[in-house]
Amino acid sequence: MMIVSALAAAFLVQAQTDAPSCSGTGAEVQSICEVLTAQQDAWNAGDIPGFMDGYLQSEDLRFASGGSVTTGWAATLARYQARYDTPDAMGWLAFTDLDVTQLSEDAAYVFGRWTLYREADEPTGLFTLIVRKGEEGWRVVHDHTSSAE
Repeated sequence: MMIVSALAAAFLVQAQTDAPSCSGTGAEVQSICEVLTAQQDAWNAGDIPGFMDGYLQSEDLRFASGGSVTTGWAATLARYQARYDTPDAMGWLAFTDLDVTQLSEDAAYVFGRWTLYREADEPTGLFTLIVRKGEEGWRVVHDHTSSAE
């Protein structure tokens, strides 16, 4: 039993520190994946504003989850800060199964899976992002995230 627990803990640490698995089609796949890796790293450092750097700082940002829609960067930041207000609530974030489809020079969508590793639970779900390339590079402009039951 102790060996199984040690192996599970080692796997968890590895999953929490790895860059997300990312593949797809288009010349900018790696650049888009780097944005998501930076978001994962910021989250795991307890830095929600750093995580939000991956989103377009605009009132045009749309975040849909749990049956509600939040519009605007500041409102989305406030939503994250209210929901994940402690290190225990934040846990460790892992993005997996990232699949990028670049649609044009400045537009792509990303499908992936998220998991939060927390002491009390391990919520997981799927997301679809629309990302656009602007002056600041690739940024999420639309995030539709769901939770697995």
